[in-house]
Amino acid sequence: MNKSDLIDAMAADAGISKAAAKKALDSFTDNVGNTMAKGGRVSLVGFGTFSTSERAAREGRNPQTGKTIQIPAKTVAKFKAGSELTGKL
Repeated sequence: MNKSDLIDAMAADAGISKAAAKKALDSFTDNVGNTMAKGGRVSLVGFGTFSTSERAAREGRNPQTGKTIQIPAKTVAKFKAGSELTGKL
């Protein structure tokens, strides 16, 4: 399912226009992204938790040359599925 399919499904389920569903989805993704950018977490009971994690700098290898390279530290997004979502899988 892509974003367009999700908007169509949300509009049909909620009985709203596709424009309203797109606005709601964009608001959700913007707010989750902004919260995570500030180091926060978003918990949706039963669905899951969006959070961030720090990855330490490390050494890696270039697979083409075999040469050792430095991979810098970075912040990555994480999602942990909740119990209701896990039960549906």
